[in-house]
Amino acid sequence: MKVDEIQIVKKIQETLKSIQHPLLKKSIVDLNMIRHLEFQSGVLSLKLTQLSPNSIYNHQVEDSVRDALAKISEITDLQISLNWEVSGGKSAQNSSLPGVKNIVAVASGKGGVGKSTVALNLALALSKSGAKVGVLDTDIYGPSLPTLMGLKNTPPLIDGEKKKMLPLEKFGIKTMSIGYLIKDEDAAVWRGPMIGRMVQQFVQDVLWGDLDYLILDLPPGTGDIQLSLSQMLSITGAVIVTTPQDVALADVIRSIAMFQKVQIPILGMVENMSYFSCPKCHEISHIFGQGGGEKKAKNQNIPFLGSIPLDNRICEASDLGKPILESDLESEQAQKFLSLASSVSDQVCLANDRKIEIKL
Repeated sequence: MKVDEIQIVKKIQETLKSIQHPLLKKSIVDLNMIRHLEFQSGVLSLKLTQLSPNSIYNHQVEDSVRDALAKISEITDLQISLNWEVSGGKSAQNSSLPGVKNIVAVASGKGGVGKSTVALNLALALSKSGAKVGVLDTDIYGPSLPTLMGLKNTPPLIDGEKKKMLPLEKFGIKTMSIGYLIKDEDAAVWRGPMIGRMVQQFVQDVLWGDLDYLILDLPPGTGDIQLSLSQMLSITGAVIVTTPQDVALADVIRSIAMFQKVQIPILGMVENMSYFSCPKCHEISHIFGQGGGEKKAKNQNIPFLGSIPLDNRICEASDLGKPILESDLESEQAQKFLSLASSVSDQVCLANDRKIEIKL
């Protein structure tokens, strides 16, 4: 490389270092987003690696890079290679789950808010972007994943060499549930210690492999399973699911308080069954109230991740074992889940960055 080209490269590097990621407020160079840079005879080639495949900030980062480099007159041809790599924080250090970068708990203060439907469709939406995703249904007493996935009466296989269960795969994601191991008519009549051991088995005796995200579908409330998992795993953060009415919002506070006590960050709150849009006249009806989830999130100083409408197509698709992300990807409901996945992935990046800062 000629002397003048070396000086130009230094100029390029300083320019790139001045560009901040809009969410993390750090240089894209310090975040290791520039993986390759080559300048020769006016041609600049670089590889820009985004921190997640579906971040709402990806286009903004790319545009900032192009605009900044366009001001360097010595660059006559700019060639940017785009790719992504999901960031992993403290969760990637889980000895029980090697290969899992991020663990996201989906929780609610009470039952009946559609938490499992949100958890599964969030997982599917993350997978649609290209991420490797798994779902662990930890509701021992009322597992719903087999129904939602259309995998009733489908027991998992056992890896003969490692003597561990293989998660069931469908729709591009890996899943595990107690519902795969017991019949629909059977009841899990277990006390706390037995529940703890079963949850531990799901963590330690399932070959999850390499995952960008493992979604934990937690049972309602703040009981033994939540506490057991928080002690066993380094969970990246929690997504709280609520509905607009006051009775659901009151229970949200208990969920938030529990995660705060076990030092698990709250990634944000999503309001399910937020409104109903009439399929004939398209009039919006707020059946359970309006804006309660967003107001509660603001009061608790946590991000509001979005609203999911009440729609019978979501229920019908779930009962048929073909979630809305698979049965009608272009629908408004599916698009809401895709938007939710983008928000969650960004909050995961932010949570990981904060943990790294604390560690340092």
